[in-house]
Amino acid sequence: MPSKIALVDFEKCDPEQCDQGICLAAKACKRKLLIQEAPGEIPMVNPALCRACADCVRACPRQAIKIVQM
Repeated sequence: MPSKIALVDFEKCDPEQCDQGICLAAKACKRKLLIQEAPGEIPMVNPALCRACADCVRACPRQAIKIVQM
C-alpha cells in the first residue's frame, strides 16, 4: 500500500462549479484513479492504486484535494 494518497475534502469539493459538472481533477488523473460516477457528483479516489502524483491537486480549481500521509 502506498504511503501517500490523494484525499478529497468533501467540504470544499463542488463539481457543479466545474465545466458541466465534470470534475477537472478527475479529468486530470492520467491513471483514472480519481473517479466521478456522474456529472455533479464528488469524485472518489482509489486508495489502493493512487501514487500521489498530485496531478489532481494541481487541476482542482477549488483546492479540494490534497496529498496526505497514510
